[in-house]
Amino acid sequence: MDIPVITKENTEALFESKYANLYKLHYGEGEKFYYDATRRKKDDIVAVKSDEEFRNMKPDAVSCFVIMCEDGKEPMLLLSREFRYVTGQFITGVPAGLLDPEDTSVISAAKRELFEETGIKIEEKYGDRIFVVNPLVFSTPGFTDESNALVCAVIHPDKHEVCLTQEGAVGKEIFSGFVKLSKDDALKMLKDGVDDRGIFYSVYTWMSLMYFVSEMWK
Repeated sequence: MDIPVITKENTEALFESKYANLYKLHYGEGEKFYYDATRRKKDDIVAVKSDEEFRNMKPDAVSCFVIMCEDGKEPMLLLSREFRYVTGQFITGVPAGLLDPEDTSVISAAKRELFEETGIKIEEKYGDRIFVVNPLVFSTPGFTDESNALVCAVIHPDKHEVCLTQEGAVGKEIFSGFVKLSKDDALKMLKDGVDDRGIFYSVYTWMSLMYFVSEMWK
């Protein structure tokens, strides 16, 4: 079968703003087009990248799996309640945020987001670890090219001062506290498909639960 060819020249901007854009990707005459909702500008959308550019592109954002480990205690997965405007609900999720232009790497972005949304500083000298789980996963390439890097942070709060706080939230972010889950709690949340309040959660929360209970972080 013929693979559709999408170029900058046959990409039509339907809506552009500071935070979101909608493009029409023409790959043939007439009704041969596809929509792309994206944060990226026209010259940087994923559809027009070469294979080499595709393999080396940066994700739009980073999502963090935070695991709290204390000697003699069961490891706990740290999640938070964040108001998500498009659901009208406080959703149980992971610390996450967009990569800023000044971020030198996914890890530097993750450290910044962790500090802003949880107050956590990574202290390698006390055994804390932060590492990339996956450099880029797409949210759903059926309508958007948005992507996230997945990063895991393993924290030892008994070895250095960790004061959980959400006062560093910036912009339109609204939080209402943290949730700590044991492995059994996480398994229940996976099986139930909702959190402890009966509220649905995002696919990135599901990823964090699966990564935690699989013990791949060890």
